[in-house]
Amino acid sequence: MLRAGIVGLPNVGKSTLFNAVTRTRKAESANYPFCTIDPNVGVVSVPDKRLDELAAISSSQEIIPAAVEFVDIAGLVKGASAGEGLGNQFLSHIREVDAIVHVVRCFEDSDIHHVEGSIDPIRDIETIATELIVADLDAVQRRQEKLNKEAKRGNKEAAALMDIIAKIEPHLGEGKPAITCELTSDEAALAKQLYLLSSKPTLFAANVKDSELAEAENNPFVAKVREYAAEHHGCETVVISAQIESELIDLSDEEAGEFLSEMGVKESGVGQLIQKSYSLLGLQTYFTTGEKESRAWTIRKGDTAPKAAGVIHGDFERGFIKAETVAYTDLIECGSIAAARDRGLYRMEGKEYVVQEGDVMLFKFNV
Repeated sequence: MLRAGIVGLPNVGKSTLFNAVTRTRKAESANYPFCTIDPNVGVVSVPDKRLDELAAISSSQEIIPAAVEFVDIAGLVKGASAGEGLGNQFLSHIREVDAIVHVVRCFEDSDIHHVEGSIDPIRDIETIATELIVADLDAVQRRQEKLNKEAKRGNKEAAALMDIIAKIEPHLGEGKPAITCELTSDEAALAKQLYLLSSKPTLFAANVKDSELAEAENNPFVAKVREYAAEHHGCETVVISAQIESELIDLSDEEAGEFLSEMGVKESGVGQLIQKSYSLLGLQTYFTTGEKESRAWTIRKGDTAPKAAGVIHGDFERGFIKAETVAYTDLIECGSIAAARDRGLYRMEGKEYVVQEGDVMLFKFNV
């Protein structure tokens, strides 16, 4: 299962958000730096209203959503790449995740300590970005010597990696994350062997005060984070209130809805954060549905029908014959698989078919 790591400076709300996302109280949350040392891990269901509609059509007895893993990583301080604070642990834990959710504090509160003594979300973002970039620079420089020797022996892959480093190193030297370096698709695939921290897809979570969530779009800190994230990291920003989300943990969906309504908020920011993290990991969903269950299955974007079948069972992929497929929107519009078939919207797809987001599928196989 792919993992999204929740990162940020100490005391920005990481552990509180992790508890809210995982609907647990596994992560200690306290008003002092390094309250998290060992990473907390939780598997999270991906909210998807489409499952309810599919279950209604099929009279399903059970609904099984897709899932993604979140990791709460220790807070970082300036100098982490040189071992300051819990820097070495922090960087090694980031190396083990597939994407980053970067929590940024966007509220003033004299009762909650900030390691820098003041609130400046752009400074905070740059502190972490700089440490990742410095660590990456050190990594590529150390890797060059070995690659250079291999390239001289005629290793073509090593030579190709040297060419990629020649592009990435000056980019990092300008203080820019590796993920914004322009590479061809082949170069980007090969560059994964460098395991660069700043190449990981990132989502920013702007953490606002509970009393400010309803008017978060007017928050100047949030506006700065959105602009900076788009310009310098090419990524999105989700607004959340970790404090509000933590208070929803023990409430039913109905009670949570009433609570948010009283706060002047339409929906929980955590649901949006989970969905965007799922997409950030390069994942998408296809469905199976029947009387027993309606289920969301997780695959990578671009996977073919046999690969999708293999997620259910390896025999499905090895013995793949065909996939009976209908788009979710078409099935909902028709109201039943029989009606979708009558209208010619229920198709037979072969081994080369690239599964689309929301496809409803039934596999035929022979082992």
